[in-house]
Amino acid sequence: MQFHADAAKIKRWREERHWSQEHLADLAGIGLRTVQRIEQGEKASRESLMALAAAFNVDVMALTVDPKSEARAAVQQKAARKGAALRLSFWISLACYLFGMVLFTGINIGTGSYVMMWAMIWWTVGTAGHGLAVVLFELVNRHKAMMGVQE
Repeated sequence: MQFHADAAKIKRWREERHWSQEHLADLAGIGLRTVQRIEQGEKASRESLMALAAAFNVDVMALTVDPKSEARAAVQQKAARKGAALRLSFWISLACYLFGMVLFTGINIGTGSYVMMWAMIWWTVGTAGHGLAVVLFELVNRHKAMMGVQE
């Protein structure tokens, strides 16, 4: 039976100890190519994981990937990317809004009338709505994080 090893953790632990892949293979009593495959994220046999756990002096479960925690991390990462994209879109929109307000104010002053007043009002409403969407998204995500809810 093959298991998903936590390749990043195994590599990080090996490098923290300043071990080469050859040294780890010798300590664990497994082949160098096996260590290389495991560090590349390929599946590992139970015996290989047990040998690596013995070499690192840890429980074998510390070297395996927990599917539930991986799924939880993926959901959190996806929500973080969505939030970052939404915040970036708001800042871009706000910068355009500020430039437009300066321009429209200049037009109003230049013409001596309030020709651009309605455009300024509705653009302000739109920008405020965009900001409200960002705030609500952040509040919902914080609430979900506090409650431990997954999507």
